[in-house]
Amino acid sequence: MKKNILVTGGAGYIGSHICVELLEQGYDVTVMDNLSNSSEEALRRAEEITGEKLRFYQADIRDRGAYEKIFSQNEICGVIHMAGLKAVGESVREPLLYFDNNIGGTVVLLEEMTKHNVKRIIFSSSATVYDLTREECLTEQSPLGNSTSPYGRTKLVIEQMLTDLYHADESWSIVMLRYFNPIGAHESGRIGEDPNGEPNNLMPYITQVAVGKRERLHIFGNDYDTPDGTCIRDYIHVMDLAAGHWKAVAKLDAPGLSVYNLGTGKPQSVLEVVHAFEQANGLKINYTIAPRRAGDAPKYYANADKAKAELGWEAKRDIGAMCRDSWNWQKKNPEGYR
Repeated sequence: MKKNILVTGGAGYIGSHICVELLEQGYDVTVMDNLSNSSEEALRRAEEITGEKLRFYQADIRDRGAYEKIFSQNEICGVIHMAGLKAVGESVREPLLYFDNNIGGTVVLLEEMTKHNVKRIIFSSSATVYDLTREECLTEQSPLGNSTSPYGRTKLVIEQMLTDLYHADESWSIVMLRYFNPIGAHESGRIGEDPNGEPNNLMPYITQVAVGKRERLHIFGNDYDTPDGTCIRDYIHVMDLAAGHWKAVAKLDAPGLSVYNLGTGKPQSVLEVVHAFEQANGLKINYTIAPRRAGDAPKYYANADKAKAELGWEAKRDIGAMCRDSWNWQKKNPEGYR
């Protein structure tokens, strides 16, 4: 019998790619998503790509009644917890919203999982949990904290909550995956990143300029202590990230608490990504230099050796593939899923 994985936030950018990966690897998939920053169309297309069906519940992660339905109607063996608000700037303006949704929603999820005796969870964490002022090459043992945003603090609090939960009840199986900078799209061009309003991330901004939705890209600061003056990040293809989750599901078979970085270890500057996009797609991107954004660290990237050693996972796609797949998605879907 197939194992059934509940994916909270499964209709979002990363979640929909994870659903494709799980379906292709032979899992049953149940999705819970309130569609506040996602589209049911992404799930329909995930089914189209894989030729497999999934079950969808439109519900908020704070909705206890929804969990009653989900856990009673499906034999859930584990949860991939993706659901959460994720805009750094918005979290600075509305911190209580982020604490209520991200932390409060996770408390409700964990209580309902405990009630239904489903004690296996993979948590979608982030490199923002690290103290980015201390080290550039980040291992799972690098110092944590000193986040520049309420969004980053919610990730850290949830990690600490999961750690405390495991120490209180060692029958839990918990894997925390710290993402670096996911970009790209499924190679079919059927699913990809479709932000509401102005993009918060670099790649959808580049693709929207390329497709003519925006006049130019704003690069925030070119006076950092880096070779070309722009910030350096570890960009990872979203399908490599999705594969990391499939590999992590196997860790849920035994009780334990694990944490892994998911990144390439091969960082690129903002300008390098722009030029890689131009080269990969034969396009020119208009850009202008804007003032620095508060809280941007000059450079950080992943050491993902632990994921390779323990999960048998490593990123396979290079920056060229990330740029080609991003543009393939955007040019086929100039208005996203709308």
